[in-house]
Amino acid sequence: MTANVVHLQPAYIVSQRHYKETSLILDVLTRDYGRVSLLAKGVRKTKSKTAGLLQPFIPLTLSYLGKTELKTLTNVELRQAFKPLPGMALYCGFYINELVGYFLHPYDPHPEVFSHYHDCLALLMTGLNIEQALRTFELDLMDAVGLGLQLEYDFNTEQPLQPLSHYHFTAEQGPIAAVEGRFTGKTLLAIKRRDFSHPQVLIDAKILMRTVIDVYLQGKPLKSRAVIHNIINYL
Repeated sequence: MTANVVHLQPAYIVSQRHYKETSLILDVLTRDYGRVSLLAKGVRKTKSKTAGLLQPFIPLTLSYLGKTELKTLTNVELRQAFKPLPGMALYCGFYINELVGYFLHPYDPHPEVFSHYHDCLALLMTGLNIEQALRTFELDLMDAVGLGLQLEYDFNTEQPLQPLSHYHFTAEQGPIAAVEGRFTGKTLLAIKRRDFSHPQVLIDAKILMRTVIDVYLQGKPLKSRAVIHNIINYL
């Protein structure tokens, strides 16, 4: 389940918390080992050379060791140049970090999620098409952890979706044809393709993904979502 010694593993820090007077416990997304918990000893000391690197959204390579689930960080290096997330994109970064924390089990490797996460951050760093980046990451994450959305067939009839028909959607069943359904077949098929070029598709994708994610979170709140909501209302 866990490796004793890992060298130069590509990684991103998902979250951190203080431990004792000078240390941190890090929740890290690694390329080859999934989510890993690391103890970073002494990094909060004034003369620490690594504290500035141990922040979310920075592409790192980490080395660590240990036989228990909580490993000990032994080395950290910057993997490549990066730009800070600008403005609202920063809060959206914390949002995808929360999703990773909720939907990935510790030490369950998902290299594809690491790749999707990296791609999402790259888009967020541009400050452009933020919502498209988030919807794509949400869909890709659900697929990777076995909770992918069925967006091709009517659950009741098992017939392909009709672009002009309307459908209800539930996380457990998928689309069900209904005259008063919220989503058109055309929209659901566009979401399946990650084609968010039409504004209505992007609006409906946000509604759809919020509904699905809330079902799987089973009432657990997303702090970043509340912060984003408050900022948008304030602005």
